[in-house]
Amino acid sequence: MKSKKKLLIVTLSILVGIQFSCSDIDPNEPGALVPKTAEQDANIPAIDVNGTRLHAETFGDPNNSMVIFLHGGPGADYRNGINVKELANDGYYVVFYDQRGSGLSKRHDKNSYTIQMMIDDLGAVIEYYKTSPTQKVFLIGHSWGAMLSTAYVNQNPSNITGLILAEAGGLNYDDFTTYGESSKKLNLFSETTNNVLYIDQFFTGKENQHEILDYKLNIRSAFSFAPGNEEGIEGPSPFWRNGAMVLAGLADIAEKDKFDFTTNLGQYSTKVLLLYGENNKSYGLSFAQKEANYFPSSDIAKIENTGHEMFYFNWNSVHPKVLAYLNTLN
Repeated sequence: MKSKKKLLIVTLSILVGIQFSCSDIDPNEPGALVPKTAEQDANIPAIDVNGTRLHAETFGDPNNSMVIFLHGGPGADYRNGINVKELANDGYYVVFYDQRGSGLSKRHDKNSYTIQMMIDDLGAVIEYYKTSPTQKVFLIGHSWGAMLSTAYVNQNPSNITGLILAEAGGLNYDDFTTYGESSKKLNLFSETTNNVLYIDQFFTGKENQHEILDYKLNIRSAFSFAPGNEEGIEGPSPFWRNGAMVLAGLADIAEKDKFDFTTNLGQYSTKVLLLYGENNKSYGLSFAQKEANYFPSSDIAKIENTGHEMFYFNWNSVHPKVLAYLNTLN
């Protein structure tokens, strides 16, 4: 308890110092509160596709079968999934990118984001890196990234050689709501919640003030690994920067329009691999089976001694299961 209070005091001191004492620091200035994006820093590796600039990097021989890792969020980045780059040593061409408005990728206005745009971005990334028409393409999606991977396959079942889903947060709106209520429900009267919301009294940001809003979301992300969290997350994992506006924009769309990424999955005959963490009480075998049932063919694998952030905390257990699946289709 004392350590939590000490952390709160330090955090608030920093925020108050920025707001009131450091008049020479503009919180809206790129790099003042959070890392610059690829649009703001030419040294950050990036690609220009579909009307945006995406932070991206690759590992391995471009002529090998391609594996694209899709991170969670919306609004997170691929840094905590970087262990997947080891697949390059196994003979795969591994592609990472921060999704539109996420991580170190370019920021856009909240009302510009659509789910279809995120699907189209993935298609554009595939085409950007593909070196031949016959090159095999595999998707590894984590959390929201697993939802986005499924959304792409739902529209383009013939484009993807294999699909690995790690704890998708629901492949349609009803399942998404069920998982969200189980995993992320906050007690608004708890000390932890009140501590974070208290920051708003000192440090606010208007819509599309990306530096401030992303910084605040970085702080709020501590909720995900609070002690006793239902998703079994062991602690903090590394990230560059969260994207507040893409999260808010896509959340509004999901709530208003609902979504269903399962309508055409019956056309995807390739076996799908679904992974779940042993310590995630919100997901578990039952939820994995529910999502597996949307596909004609699937396997389910439990990753022991870890929770939702399995790619960071227990890659050594994830790696052989992922590699065995890829090799059966390569």
